[in-house]
Amino acid sequence: MGTIVVDVGLENAGDRVAYEQGVREESSIRQTEVKGIVDTGAVALALPQNIAERLGLVTRRTAVVAYADDRKDERPVVGPVTVRVAGREMNTDAIVVPPFADVLVGRIVLEFLDLIADCRRRTLKPRMPDYPLLDTRARSLLFYPPTGGPWASKSSSSQPIGVKKMKQDAPPPPPPPRAPPGRP
Repeated sequence: MGTIVVDVGLENAGDRVAYEQGVREESSIRQTEVKGIVDTGAVALALPQNIAERLGLVTRRTAVVAYADDRKDERPVVGPVTVRVAGREMNTDAIVVPPFADVLVGRIVLEFLDLIADCRRRTLKPRMPDYPLLDTRARSLLFYPPTGGPWASKSSSSQPIGVKKMKQDAPPPPPPPRAPPGRP
């Protein structure tokens, strides 16, 4: 198994919005292209401090991160940043890591862009080549009907649509009594 290195396009999403509103010139949108490491053990996008500063990303909050060696550290979270990987893009926040560290592409980016890490070939491949696939099957997406108005159903149940009411099973039996101390 090997390391997957990908081209990552990064852009200050706030700059893009300002351009679309006519407040900023397109040439002044802060963006960069870097090499990033796909890290399926990382949850979020991780950007080195020098890249976050170059993009002018704003600190939005802090988050406690856990490293592979069980250390914990409070790190700034910046954003919004547009991430482009394998011809797909999304907006997200990023954890700031020390300057000149590697850019890490974590599971949030991979999942949202519907990309699968192929460690043997050291590539990313889309699950669906034409477009990202969002799982909207009934078991993962429940719709709660509105409670009022002409579109509401006659029943005022808060039961999600597509989920049958299940008959309640009898509660489990209580655990057996414990032996008093000193007796087997």
